Amino acid sequence: MAKFISIRNIRFMIKEVFDVKSLTIHDYYGNHNEKMFDMVIDEALKLAVKLMYPVLEEMDRNQPVLEGGEVKVHKSVKKIMKEFGQGGWIASGFSEEHGGDQIPIIIRGIASFIFAASNYSASAYPLLTTGAADLITSFGSQELIDTYVGKMLDGEWQGTMALTEPQAGSSLSDITTSAVPDKNGRFKIKGVKIFISAGDHDGVENIIHLMLAKIENAPPGAKGISLFVVPKKRFDDLDGKGKGKLVSNDITTTSVYHKLGYRGTPAVEISMGEKDNCYGWLVGKENQGLILMFQMMNEARISVGLASCAIASAAYLAALEYTENRPQGRPVTNKDSQIKQIPIIEHADVKRMLLFQKSIVEGSLSLILQCCMYADLIKVTTGAKKEKYELLLDLLTPVAKAFPSEYGILSTSTAIQCFGGYGYCDDFPVELYFRDIRIHAIHEGTTGIQGMDLLGRKIVIKDGKAGLFFLEEVKQTIKIAMKVPELEFFAGQLESSMKQLEKVVGFLFNIAGKKGIDTYLSDASLFLEFYGLIVISWQWLIQGIAAEKALSKDSSKKDKNFYQGKLFTMNYFFRYELPKIYGLASRLMDGDNLTINMKTEYFKD
Repeated sequence: MAKFISIRNIRFMIKEVFDVKSLTIHDYYGNHNEKMFDMVIDEALKLAVKLMYPVLEEMDRNQPVLEGGEVKVHKSVKKIMKEFGQGGWIASGFSEEHGGDQIPIIIRGIASFIFAASNYSASAYPLLTTGAADLITSFGSQELIDTYVGKMLDGEWQGTMALTEPQAGSSLSDITTSAVPDKNGRFKIKGVKIFISAGDHDGVENIIHLMLAKIENAPPGAKGISLFVVPKKRFDDLDGKGKGKLVSNDITTTSVYHKLGYRGTPAVEISMGEKDNCYGWLVGKENQGLILMFQMMNEARISVGLASCAIASAAYLAALEYTENRPQGRPVTNKDSQIKQIPIIEHADVKRMLLFQKSIVEGSLSLILQCCMYADLIKVTTGAKKEKYELLLDLLTPVAKAFPSEYGILSTSTAIQCFGGYGYCDDFPVELYFRDIRIHAIHEGTTGIQGMDLLGRKIVIKDGKAGLFFLEEVKQTIKIAMKVPELEFFAGQLESSMKQLEKVVGFLFNIAGKKGIDTYLSDASLFLEFYGLIVISWQWLIQGIAAEKALSKDSSKKDKNFYQGKLFTMNYFFRYELPKIYGLASRLMDGDNLTINMKTEYFKD
């Protein structure tokens, strides 16, 4: 077992739960096999252990600084970007046409999980570059692809997503960054962007921003947003397509934020066009920027859930190791002070805390990989099947982002509790993990935004078609589980929770008709938690089916212990966590308009 992930659980997920090798029957993934997938995971773990985990605390304690107009980061960043570029990690998921290996998204998800668990800050640099390069290859012209993507995939240039502005955070329709076309096919860019992760640093030669801006005379609001490639340094030829030398593109880093966690990656404020000499190049069509950027944002939201799960995994395994080795107290049935103290893992309440963490980490990872599997199937299917997987992925994305990030915070906090006072000190890494994970409930859309997305869009889109597909998936799982005597209780509990879901959704739809959309969405965050608990229970039942199947065969004592651990953790989630939905349902079906009716002045002294 690594210090930060369970490789045994990863093997279980990709082989026994999701059968990832089944993807290789499709032409797109036909050049791969199970052995190759194992090699990718093994190499990812080696890279994490040797290159990333050793500098975790150094990167946290030596934050990026702004010196001489440039952000200085930990010296390991340059090596990490080089290794990820030359090793093909940044390019791994790209098509062969664009220099990639067409590795399935689910395998890349596992690799990202390993990297984020070892050192989240370090993992962000190549991950952001992958996302930005993917946008260019998906929607950019061939000239843009030729100019930027190769250097990005090689790890020589950093990619970012530049969305947020001082007055426009979640409300992207209010951005004011402007883009004015010139006669050479370029656009003059002017404005300010904030909270840009890896938005400037000396670990690479150039920074390539994928930036949202509004072209002059564009329609108001979200309909008038366009997407641009805006490099920190541009080529000095008129069209900027790589025929000259690199020169400044009039982008100034004005501030580096000092953060609670995630300190190894700079979050910066940048100003564009102070000298009226900043240029960008349009990606896709005018006024389609938000639609195009949502590809990267949706992928980023899955990545946020994955990173949350990864950090919680590292905290859980640190807590597990500590509780196994920390002697404290004696059995409650024997208070004889002369007998030897027992490891604290033997105490029932510590087992409860560990079960909570294990259930959140492994349940969340299962959901993330389910989403990755849907994304892979979208690539290799057509027609009705493709639509089904697209709608399921769309529906589950806000859950996959928000549940691991919110419950991951609770899980990591519980890891600190397992350490007692030591957990609050920097002698052990859990305080670092707690600080690192806290950002994930905020960035790429807050939990409130995810709740409104789920309830306001995903539940109702195409007359609720996504929800019906989800119901079919859950019913199929319940049907299989009902045939296994040991799983009948859990199948029944999940079936009951789905009926409760139908009641809540029906009530809320009625409220929307009677009281309006503001009341309907007022407790969207609570609905998201309610929905998430059901979704994770579904994932635990899927794992339970796989574990029971494995136990029916001959296996080693170690394997049997692993599968029994799965079943106990599933049991925990169904008995301790899933029942929370009934309290949430009571609140959701109250309909008293409390938060709507609360007046601002009532908060004041």
